[in-house]
Amino acid sequence: MMPDEGARLFAHDPETLASITRAAREAGVLALDTEFMREKTYYAKLCLLQLAVDDAAWIVDPFKVPDLGPLAEALLDPAVIKVVHAGSQDIEILTRILGRPPGPVFDTQVAATLAGSAAQVGYARLVKDMFDVDVDKSDTYSDWSRRPLTPAQVEYAVADVTYLPEMYRRLSDRLRSEGRMEWLEADLAALSDPATYEVVPEMQFMRIKRASSLSRRHLAVLREVAAWREREAQRRDLPRRWVVSDETLVEVARRQPRDAASLVEVRGMNVRALGDGGAGLLDAVGRGVALPEEELPRMAHRHRADIDVDGIVELMGALVRVRAGQHGVAVPLLAARADLERLAGGEREQSPLLQGWRRSLIGEELVELAEGRLSLRVGGGKIVPERVE
Repeated sequence: MMPDEGARLFAHDPETLASITRAAREAGVLALDTEFMREKTYYAKLCLLQLAVDDAAWIVDPFKVPDLGPLAEALLDPAVIKVVHAGSQDIEILTRILGRPPGPVFDTQVAATLAGSAAQVGYARLVKDMFDVDVDKSDTYSDWSRRPLTPAQVEYAVADVTYLPEMYRRLSDRLRSEGRMEWLEADLAALSDPATYEVVPEMQFMRIKRASSLSRRHLAVLREVAAWREREAQRRDLPRRWVVSDETLVEVARRQPRDAASLVEVRGMNVRALGDGGAGLLDAVGRGVALPEEELPRMAHRHRADIDVDGIVELMGALVRVRAGQHGVAVPLLAARADLERLAGGEREQSPLLQGWRRSLIGEELVELAEGRLSLRVGGGKIVPERVE
């Protein structure tokens, strides 16, 4: 059943929020979506929370309802499935509000991809495919912090949860009938894992481009200054790049400025944006410079020079496409290119391709291909995998 137009309403009082919780617990399913702003802050600013249970949908305005406590019981209830679409950011926002991730979570984008839809299929596309309904997404980039909301914004916001409950039922029924629900549960477990949303400042340097080009000593400095920037951005609730850009951090790591005068000379440096004249950043540089040789960080394992990683990945990609087509699974969901590159380079420990359902579907064959125990040939106009005797 699709939600009734007349059931749409704003939930602005604790009694209504409590009634939503009761309805969710009775149904065992609560669909949710958020609208937020993040362009000028480190932490996403929740501007709207949309909820749906069966044939009813609500909009919760956090500007008018700052305490979402009455909803917490449903959001944190393990007996209530939380249904989202591409919901990692929604869960991240609610994790910060609730203190821990809501769960369990069912992500219709992941489920649809596992059921044969295109990788990262959008909500509007999925609604069209499953219900033959066109959803207007023209308000995607609205300023959701402005009030009052326009009728178009309200319509857009409610539409984003309207079809999720029924979408959940159809997708879960299909995956269950195909014996794939266990596959999905393994992929969705991370959405309810607190570690997914934990930010470790000392690990942020590994996300910076060009970090792999640095020496271990320069890498030590980069680790310290990136950790300082992360904490400073959190403390001031500013985007990281507003404090110091990635490119400038790499230059700081290379040049290792020791005082304010040399700090100013670093390309792209805006000392006024640092908040303390650069004292904290210089202290971080000093910690990296002073780190003992045996404690210097390393980047992830680099591929051996004698391995043609790109060539092996291309060959692996052909096998992945064959198996993805046979099993009706989107190629990127079955095997991401980054995971193929690591496997081709010899990194097998903790590879997602060698765990769970991916291992049996493609991982073991990829290892055989890399070791020369499996070959690919063309037969009947198709790629045919063959065991090597």
